[in-house]
Amino acid sequence: MTTDRKSSCRPPSRIGARWRDYASCRSTGSDLFFPDESRISLEDIVAAKTLCGECPVKNACLQYALETKQEHGIWGGTTEEERRRLRRAWLISRRRKAG
Repeated sequence: MTTDRKSSCRPPSRIGARWRDYASCRSTGSDLFFPDESRISLEDIVAAKTLCGECPVKNACLQYALETKQEHGIWGGTTEEERRRLRRAWLISRRRKAG
Protein backbone atom coordinates (compact mmCIF):
# COMPACT_ATOMS: atom_id res chain seq x y z
CA MET A 1 0.00 0.00 0.00
CA THR A 2 1.29 3.45 -0.74
CA THR A 3 0.46 5.96 1.96
CA ASP A 4 2.42 8.63 3.75
CA ARG A 5 1.76 6.96 7.07
CA LYS A 6 2.87 3.55 5.94
CA SER A 7 5.78 4.51 3.73
CA SER A 8 7.32 6.69 6.42
CA CYS A 9 7.70 3.74 8.78
CA ARG A 10 10.62 1.35 8.57
CA PRO A 11 9.77 -2.26 9.34
CA PRO A 12 11.97 -4.15 11.78
CA SER A 13 14.80 -5.95 10.00
CA ARG A 14 13.64 -9.42 11.00
CA ILE A 15 10.45 -8.91 8.98
CA GLY A 16 12.28 -7.40 6.06
CA ALA A 17 11.53 -4.26 4.16
CA ARG A 18 10.44 -5.95 0.94
CA TRP A 19 7.16 -7.44 2.18
CA ARG A 20 5.38 -4.29 1.03
CA ASP A 21 6.50 -4.95 -2.54
CA TYR A 22 4.24 -8.02 -2.54
CA ALA A 23 1.25 -6.55 -0.71
CA SER A 24 -2.08 -6.86 -2.52
CA CYS A 25 -2.99 -3.35 -1.40
CA ARG A 26 0.06 -1.60 -2.88
CA SER A 27 -1.89 -0.37 -5.88
CA THR A 28 -5.08 0.40 -3.95
CA GLY A 29 -5.93 3.86 -2.68
CA SER A 30 -5.07 4.44 0.94
CA ASP A 31 -8.61 5.64 1.74
CA LEU A 32 -9.80 2.03 1.82
CA PHE A 33 -7.30 1.14 4.56
CA PHE A 34 -7.13 4.52 6.27
CA PRO A 35 -10.65 5.95 5.94
CA ASP A 36 -11.64 9.30 7.33
CA GLU A 37 -13.18 8.41 10.70
CA SER A 38 -16.29 10.43 9.90
CA ARG A 39 -16.92 8.33 6.78
CA ILE A 40 -15.88 4.83 7.88
CA SER A 41 -18.40 2.14 7.02
CA LEU A 42 -18.77 -1.56 7.58
CA GLU A 43 -18.70 -2.03 3.79
CA ASP A 44 -15.26 -0.37 3.61
CA ILE A 45 -13.94 -2.54 6.43
CA VAL A 46 -15.22 -5.69 4.73
CA ALA A 47 -13.70 -4.61 1.39
CA ALA A 48 -10.30 -3.94 2.97
CA LYS A 49 -10.35 -7.21 4.91
CA THR A 50 -11.34 -9.11 1.77
CA LEU A 51 -8.32 -7.75 -0.08
CA CYS A 52 -6.12 -8.58 2.92
CA GLY A 53 -7.49 -12.12 2.99
CA GLU A 54 -6.02 -12.75 -0.45
CA CYS A 55 -2.69 -11.06 0.30
CA PRO A 56 0.47 -13.17 0.27
CA VAL A 57 2.13 -10.98 2.93
CA LYS A 58 -0.83 -10.57 5.27
CA ASN A 59 1.06 -12.12 8.20
CA ALA A 60 4.13 -9.92 7.72
CA CYS A 61 1.88 -6.87 7.55
CA LEU A 62 0.10 -7.82 10.76
CA GLN A 63 3.39 -8.60 12.50
CA TYR A 64 4.72 -5.20 11.47
CA ALA A 65 1.57 -3.50 12.77
CA LEU A 66 1.85 -5.28 16.13
CA GLU A 67 5.57 -4.61 16.52
CA THR A 68 5.28 -0.94 15.62
CA LYS A 69 1.96 -0.39 17.43
CA GLN A 70 0.02 0.85 14.41
CA GLU A 71 -3.13 2.33 15.91
CA HIS A 72 -4.92 3.47 12.76
CA GLY A 73 -6.24 1.71 9.70
CA ILE A 74 -6.51 -1.86 8.50
CA TRP A 75 -3.27 -3.85 8.74
CA GLY A 76 -2.92 -7.55 8.04
CA GLY A 77 -6.67 -7.94 7.82
CA THR A 78 -7.33 -6.47 11.27
CA THR A 79 -9.07 -3.35 12.50
CA GLU A 80 -7.69 -1.06 15.18
CA GLU A 81 -9.78 -2.74 17.88
CA GLU A 82 -8.82 -6.23 16.75
CA ARG A 83 -5.14 -5.28 16.80
CA ARG A 84 -5.40 -3.90 20.33
CA ARG A 85 -6.63 -7.31 21.52
CA LEU A 86 -4.04 -9.17 19.45
CA ARG A 87 -1.25 -6.90 20.66
CA ARG A 88 -2.10 -7.55 24.30
CA ALA A 89 -1.99 -11.31 23.69
CA TRP A 90 1.18 -10.96 21.59
CA LEU A 91 2.94 -8.98 24.34
CA ILE A 92 1.94 -11.53 26.98
CA SER A 93 3.31 -14.32 24.78
CA ARG A 94 6.60 -12.47 24.23
CA ARG A 95 7.00 -11.89 27.98
CA ARG A 96 6.42 -15.57 28.70
CA LYS A 97 9.00 -16.60 26.10
CA ALA A 98 11.53 -14.10 27.46
CA GLY A 99 10.93 -15.02 31.10
